[in-house]
Amino acid sequence: MVTLADLVETSSRVAATSGRLDKVALLAALLRRLEAAEVEIGTAYLTGSIRQPRLGVGYATVATLSEAPGADSASLTVSDVDSALEEIARIGGKGSAQERSRLLRGLWARGTRVEQQFLARLLLGELRQGALEGVVLDAVARAAELPRAEVQRAFMTAGDLGSVARAILAGASGLGEFAVRLFRPVLPMLAETAATPAEALERLGRAAFEFKLDGARIQVHKGGAEVKVYTRRLNEVTAAVPEVVEAVRALPSRELILDGEVIALRSDGSPHAFQTR
Repeated sequence: MVTLADLVETSSRVAATSGRLDKVALLAALLRRLEAAEVEIGTAYLTGSIRQPRLGVGYATVATLSEAPGADSASLTVSDVDSALEEIARIGGKGSAQERSRLLRGLWARGTRVEQQFLARLLLGELRQGALEGVVLDAVARAAELPRAEVQRAFMTAGDLGSVARAILAGASGLGEFAVRLFRPVLPMLAETAATPAEALERLGRAAFEFKLDGARIQVHKGGAEVKVYTRRLNEVTAAVPEVVEAVRALPSRELILDGEVIALRSDGSPHAFQTR
């Protein structure tokens, strides 16, 4: 069982390490120590995120905990933290803010001062440790002794690195379950930058150029009459783009996945400014 203190220590060592390979080695060592139930949680925390999509905890709430005394010794596990956050995420209705605050104070009271500081940065999305998703992905591949390309493909189809790590490190189903499927959005491939056109051509070889029109990157899935639209962050926004839904539903293909930019046009066919909603 990995304690929160173990993860915090690794995070601190990663932040103090400049070399990417050294960061990967530190992260992989911790990932190998995680128990099956901890893998998805630990992977999320190492990327600076939590598993709960809507926690309802912001700066004001966390700020009220800054003066709370820390525990004398470390006792929290990563599973303890996840369970507490899951309980907080389920709260709703009248008095929910006060109840979330009460539960958060209970979690804070169990953490040492160093753990409290880590949790504050984690909840606010401010964990600066030099371990972005790509570095943790490398660490998952190293811990599992798998080619990075295989883990990368699984990550793109799953849209979540924690579930991929669980599948291969927790002895679950392996990478076989991760394939492109309708209504399971895929992480988009994003353009990389180059300092000059000459550098870009050197890396690409033969290339074509075109004017870039700013739109919103979306992914559209169609199965029969059902159509769903997702953002580049894999959030569903079907209700926000009825024109796109109508156009895709009218296409002759029964099943398809489209990935591209959606652009709002004026009556004369020219594009609106990107800021126009």
